[in-house]
Amino acid sequence: MSQAVLNKRLSGVVLHPTSLPGSQFHGGFGADAYRWVDWLQQAGFGVWQLLPLCPVADGSPYNSYSAFSGNPYFIDITLLQQLGLPEYHHPVTCHDEHQAALKAAYEWLMCNSDCKTNVEFQSFKAQASWLNDAALFTVIKQQHPERWLDWPTPLRERENDTIERYRTEFKEQIDLQAFTQFVFYQQWHNLKRYANDRGVLIFGDLPIFVAHDSADVWANRTLYKLNEDGSPYVVAGVPPDYFSVTGQRWGNPIYHWQAHKDSNFAWWRQRVNHCLSMYDAIRIDHFRGFLACWEIPADETTAINGHWVTSPGSELFQALQDEHTNLPLIAEDLGIITEDVTALRKQYNLPGMKILQFAFDSDGKNPYLPHNHTRDTVIYTGTHDNNTTLGWYHHLTPEIRQRIQNYYATPAEPMPWPLIKSALASPARWAMLPFQDLLELDERYRMNTPGTTEGNWGWRFDWNQVNQELSQKMKALNQLYNR
Repeated sequence: MSQAVLNKRLSGVVLHPTSLPGSQFHGGFGADAYRWVDWLQQAGFGVWQLLPLCPVADGSPYNSYSAFSGNPYFIDITLLQQLGLPEYHHPVTCHDEHQAALKAAYEWLMCNSDCKTNVEFQSFKAQASWLNDAALFTVIKQQHPERWLDWPTPLRERENDTIERYRTEFKEQIDLQAFTQFVFYQQWHNLKRYANDRGVLIFGDLPIFVAHDSADVWANRTLYKLNEDGSPYVVAGVPPDYFSVTGQRWGNPIYHWQAHKDSNFAWWRQRVNHCLSMYDAIRIDHFRGFLACWEIPADETTAINGHWVTSPGSELFQALQDEHTNLPLIAEDLGIITEDVTALRKQYNLPGMKILQFAFDSDGKNPYLPHNHTRDTVIYTGTHDNNTTLGWYHHLTPEIRQRIQNYYATPAEPMPWPLIKSALASPARWAMLPFQDLLELDERYRMNTPGTTEGNWGWRFDWNQVNQELSQKMKALNQLYNR
């Protein structure tokens, strides 16, 4: 996919698959996902934006134990028949039942080794270079759920004899994990193809950092700033900002950039190639971290005492561009943005992001105000880290509310519609709207509150909330604003 998709004037909706309805314990790639794509098409939208599709350790898609694996709980058991596997006749209402269904499908496949699906499975295993470590890591985690840093020394240090013995002794369990990934990617690519055939692009998300307790760090320790025992001596975050007065201590390990440079960024090139096989366009999370990272001593409990450390962003993106001309990347350039960050973004012709919820806390020079937007941007009412627009509006001071009323000439429609229409009218290439805003939902339905660990990532909508008038209204607005 080339950067040409970013030149189209489009609108889209931000909705993670976990938020889809359905009979399983959270949303996934089943019938409701296909119905969702149909709704996007009917409403005149051309983009579906997702959060990372990787497996999660704590509910957050930005804290995964594998940067390359897919979250197995997106797999819809009722669709296994599409892969030539037998129908599963038991309920799937929890994680254990879901895993049991996948195990039953795997065991059937092993007893029918001459079928087409098994040939495709073996081909998948041979081509996915990341799969061996990811599957092995998952199986070891099932037996040693503590951090890999606390595993027995032979496993922690990946001693050859121990690893080979593990691969032999637990071959079936490792193969089951590989099969799970095969099914995930088969179902995902089927859904993506369905969306593309209906004129809907898939907009994915690439987090800049990976979790320390992940297959990526365990298998590639030299690529990160770690102590001799594997623990990080510095961790990632951001300084105090709009979201938090103490900053955000994310806790991810920091890249050992010299090691990446020595390999001509081989790991990064592999990761971006992987994402390009999954999505039509990719949001590069925390883009400013490619110029400088906020490094925090690992023993600090907040981000206040961190400092900026330079990253080789220009060299990295040049290596990516050498391999792929006109990459369809969008830079998440929020937060403290310096001139060199903007220069890097423009050097590689990457659109940036604007957030309307940030637009009204200063004067007319505020870069997030619609009259200051430029075409090389993607405009949002808010992101997954913001409150819903209605929730945001409820908590504004009277002064800021008055500023909004003045800006929109006392809009006749209630919130969030003035911001929705403002995003659609913007000169920005793409306008992205969280589905909560289209449903006029308040703060009880926000996706994530940065700096907190409870009550996030769990929101799901119900089709009863989506009436026919909404799709007709959005189709008319998309046509009105040439989206």
